[in-house]
Amino acid sequence: MRFAGFWMRFWAYLLDLVVVSSIDRILINPIFRAMDIPLNGNSLFAPITIATAITFYAYFVLMTKFFGQTLGKMVFGLKVVGLEGKKLTWGTIIFREWIGRFISMTIFIGYVIVAFLPKKQGLHDLFADTSVVHERQMQQP
Repeated sequence: MRFAGFWMRFWAYLLDLVVVSSIDRILINPIFRAMDIPLNGNSLFAPITIATAITFYAYFVLMTKFFGQTLGKMVFGLKVVGLEGKKLTWGTIIFREWIGRFISMTIFIGYVIVAFLPKKQGLHDLFADTSVVHERQMQQP
């Protein structure tokens, strides 16, 4: 397997953020406006903050579970795989994408370590025994 490095994963993640932000602006914001719920939440528990967090985590969990990759990873030819050939279970994906990603975002070094580890794993990958690989490399016998 050819592991995806920091910059490939960074660009894929950046594209995913654009997708998630677009979903929020196309779906969530109009719903909030129609229900007359304020969009300027400064609190961690503001309704808009909670709704956008749900969109963010649902996107990553569902895309990874059903496709093994998000739209950003698809564009860059990357895929999430379990190490040692393990299948990605709901538990693994939820742990990686929700809990692990929350920790990695809180402790920024969790993403930066991808550049230095041999299997190019982020902190969330280490927790879930996963990594991101180049998809084309995987298809060859």
